[in-house]
Amino acid sequence: MAGLRFVDLFAGLGGFHQALEGLGHTCVFASELDLALADLYEKNFGIRPHGDIREALTEVPPHDILCAGFPCQPFSKAGDQLGFDCPQWGDLFGYVLEILDTHKPAYLLIENVPNLIRHDGGKTWDKIKNRLESLEYHVDLGKLSPYMFGVPQMRERAIIVGARAGLSHFAWPAPTHTLDQVSIRSVLDENPAEARKLGPKFIEYLETWQTLLDALPRDAELPSFPIWAMEFGATYPYRDQTPYGIGFDDISSFKGALGRSLKCLSADEVKKALPVYALDEVESFPEWKQNFIRQNREFYKRHKAVIDPWLPKIMDFAPSFQKLEWNWKGGPRDLWQAVIQFRASGIRAKRPTAAPSLVALTTSQVPVIPWERRYMTMRECARLQSMGELTYLPDSQTAAHKALGNAVNVTVIVAVATALLTPPSDTTRRDIAASAENNLAA
Repeated sequence: MAGLRFVDLFAGLGGFHQALEGLGHTCVFASELDLALADLYEKNFGIRPHGDIREALTEVPPHDILCAGFPCQPFSKAGDQLGFDCPQWGDLFGYVLEILDTHKPAYLLIENVPNLIRHDGGKTWDKIKNRLESLEYHVDLGKLSPYMFGVPQMRERAIIVGARAGLSHFAWPAPTHTLDQVSIRSVLDENPAEARKLGPKFIEYLETWQTLLDALPRDAELPSFPIWAMEFGATYPYRDQTPYGIGFDDISSFKGALGRSLKCLSADEVKKALPVYALDEVESFPEWKQNFIRQNREFYKRHKAVIDPWLPKIMDFAPSFQKLEWNWKGGPRDLWQAVIQFRASGIRAKRPTAAPSLVALTTSQVPVIPWERRYMTMRECARLQSMGELTYLPDSQTAAHKALGNAVNVTVIVAVATALLTPPSDTTRRDIAASAENNLAA
């Protein structure tokens, strides 16, 4: 169905706009609170977004499709998960409902983090569904990721579709690709001049860990659990009791991180000699942490002859980089062929099929292309969101990755919108016509 009018709420970089305009539809209104993003939106699409939607309700014109990627922080695992109680963003969905109630567009498309489905034990989704249905929308919820449609990014998102005339015509688009059928190389430029280079210290981290991978027996499979080098040689208690539970003054007979003796150390010195994750003021560690500690100590015992000569090389590394997550089961033991992220939880090495999800909260997790000793560029990251053709992107790395981390993926929205906006039945045509009459009357 071509020629429909849509509104783009919380527009960001304009993922919904790119998708629907590409399908032949026309944007009649956009809102975006961030002034810099609003400027970019105007430069890219020729439409000046209104600011805070809470102050622009009367400016929203009649339309056929409502698109909204309302702020995900209240529902994201990375945020405080206050949901609708978030004082800054929690009320925004109510304004979406008010627009739907006023203009009664035939369709709606909403995107958010997958935790929206599970938030508050599923009650948040139930509330959203019930409120949309009370406005006479038939709604459905799905989870999709760009790699399923040939875009090399693992970024699962919740997508809500709705139609006033029913969804009997709608089916979620079938994936066209599996994870093994995509490659991050499809979005990369060769040695781009503008790329941020990998610093000497980060190269040292990779070289040092590669030394260990090369030294481990070839017939020994690399661990599926995170490798915590701090546990190599450590003996402090972790099963039935914790250092805090026993008392930091009373564990001098044990060894701390990297096998450091705790003998004759003060309580404060003991704390400095233990891994940060072992300092929790609890009587017992959660089971997952106990398992990781046990697995790493067992791994050390099996490969002590290889690890002991290597361990001094990592002593002065920051704790985050004394950890390695190997996420390429069966792949070559070569960090320089993997996609790398330097995370607070450790150095993560993934198979070079799909990039990890772009994160809006930090630039430190921008994927690293180690075979070229560099980070991905803004333009390459834009391609992960199917936005590589945008003329204008944010000026700074920080602003670009924040915007891209919050963006909707254009290819995913195209697939869903194509299925949602298929030629309707006569009933749907009558509903659209009634919607238009209502809009004119309003």
